[in-house]
Formats: sequence, C-alpha cells, structure tokens
Amino acid sequence: MTAPVPPVTEPLPYHRIDGPPDGVPMILGPSLGTSLAVWEPQLPALIRTHRVLRWDLPGHGASPAEPMAGSSSELIPVDGTATVADLAELVLRAADAQGWDTFAYAGISLGGAVGLQLAVDHPERLTALSMVCSSARFGEPSVWRQRAADVRANGTEPMLASRPGVWFAEEFGSTPHGAALLEDLRCTDAAGYAACCDALASFDLRDRLAEVTVPTLTVAGRLDPATPPAHAREITDAVPGSALVEVAGAAHLANAECPDPVTSALLVHHDGILPGQTQHP
Repeated sequence: MTAPVPPVTEPLPYHRIDGPPDGVPMILGPSLGTSLAVWEPQLPALIRTHRVLRWDLPGHGASPAEPMAGSSSELIPVDGTATVADLAELVLRAADAQGWDTFAYAGISLGGAVGLQLAVDHPERLTALSMVCSSARFGEPSVWRQRAADVRANGTEPMLASRPGVWFAEEFGSTPHGAALLEDLRCTDAAGYAACCDALASFDLRDRLAEVTVPTLTVAGRLDPATPPAHAREITDAVPGSALVEVAGAAHLANAECPDPVTSALLVHHDGILPGQTQHP
C-alpha cells in the first residue's frame, strides 16, 4: 500500500494531511470554487481510520494558478486547454509524494469527476470511489467556455450572489460554514477558476462508465440544480455494483448543508460502518 517516497520533481497542489500515520490512505477532492475546507464536516469521522489528504484545485485555497517559485510548470494549463485528466495527474503526484500506491478517493462535483477520471484511467490506484453531487458530464461545453471567459474578464466576485440557492439553501449562506464557502469563492484566482471551467467543458465519460471496476458510491442532493439526482443515477445505472444515496433537502454542496447523511454514506462505503454503529479508533 505504501512505497518509498520518491523525490518530487513536478509541482504539487496545496494539500493537507490529517489522521493517524498508519491510517488507510484516502484523498478528498473539492468542488469548483471551494477550498479543501469544504470537507471539514466529514473530516473528524474519516480520520479515525484514514490518513486523509485534502487538496486545493489550482487557483483555489492555497494552490497557485501560475507557476510556483522555482518551477517553470503550471499546475494545469491556463490557456484554455486544461482537462480533468490534468487534475487527476495532480492527485497521482500528491499520492506518489506520500508513497501511496493505492488510496480511496472521494470528491465533490469537479472533485468527483477527478475521481471518475482516475477510475477509468488508473483503476489500479483506487481502492474505492465516492462521487458527491457529481456527474459524468456537466452540461454543454459552451456554457463552461462562457463561464471561463466571464471569470477571466470579471473575476469570481459577480458569482457570489448566485451561489446561495445553487450550492445550498439561501439561509445556509448566512451560517459560518456557508459564509466561509462563499469567501473561498471570492478569493479564488480567476485564471485557476477559469482553467477548471475549461476542464469541465471537455469532460464527458458517459461512454466509459461501464469500464469502472472500483467499488463506487454516488451521493446526490435531491434539490441540487447543478447536478440533479439524474446525473448520479446515470452513473449508478452504468457502473457495475455501484450504490446511490439521495439526500433529502440538500442542494449542490450536500456534504456541507446536510453533513450527517453524507458522512454516514461515506463511512458505510469506505469502512463498512453502518449508521448507529460505534466507530472505534
């Protein structure tokens, strides 16, 4: 499971490690416009048995969009050619830097798409996959190309007013966690956000879903306007042996708005811990 840690020669996304050194390796991917903090509601439960690595998308949180000092390479291209496969490569680099041959993966929205890309291209690296409010295709490419152009021109500030009602219920936006998520979006670098939109524009793995062999869970928010439950059902119908959990009253960031059912679903899928069972360290 764990190999000698190789020297890092390529740029890595900003990441944070939590949990016991001998815990089962697990990587958590964030959604577009958020930082690794989006996973804080699930972290205390997951780190009881897992060594958890959370990472920031390029230009999000503490990950730069432009080349870092001492490097001539961007994390992903910012010229309109970025792909989800580029983001998946960042995850593999982060895992390699830890010496992890295999790991469990869970991702929200774009972060979930990264996990699906890993499942079809590098199935030998994954032990289990969870996709929260995600999809095998996120709508028409032209929509994402336009959003990328808008953000490159105007930044992320104009999007703030529209996120309550999409990410979560309007009233959740005034809670401390909701406000922190919106602040993450406000602080996101325009070039990095736009590059992630480019990646979503070219992403479509619908015709490869039957190739997925890793144990897969999809979680859908029943009130999610961005990736409605039909997106999760499409994945579950096509991926052999996969499971689906729909969360009542949850929009796109279901793990933040309704954390308990999402946490329970992840524990069942990744640890075999049923709701109501005591989780021992």
